[in-house]
Amino acid sequence: MSSVRFGRGTPRLLLILGRVIIAGIFIYAGYAKLREPYLQFEVSLESFKILPEYTLEPIARSLPWLEVALGAALLTGILARWFALIASLMLATFVGAAARAYSMGLAVDCGCFGSGSNDTLGPKWFAEHGGMLALAAAVTVGAFLLSPARAQNRVN
Repeated sequence: MSSVRFGRGTPRLLLILGRVIIAGIFIYAGYAKLREPYLQFEVSLESFKILPEYTLEPIARSLPWLEVALGAALLTGILARWFALIASLMLATFVGAAARAYSMGLAVDCGCFGSGSNDTLGPKWFAEHGGMLALAAAVTVGAFLLSPARAQNRVN
């Protein structure tokens, strides 16, 4: 049985690939929401029954822009570990809110990729978003482990 050997740059390439995938997800999700009237996303947010009514409009108007900006920041690679951490925390928040709504039996169309994406909560939704969260967490851990400051400490 032969063993697979990876080059020294392989972890960094995998980290870049993961970062690009997460960036693409955030850019696409934000863009899909921006193409629609914000009220459609506001209705999706309201269906979670977790946010005060006065916060729905500001969140519905700003979250898509934040998603696009976060995706763009991840693409640049600048401060990658911190932007990956923000992406992981955002995804954990989304999955946590969805788990709460699902456990309460709420009929929620999350609006994650626009209102027409038919993102109803269920096992498939949790598998997809759990995978996104796992990838974002792996990218975050990898970014911190492969950070230049950490590499400098290993040399000294």
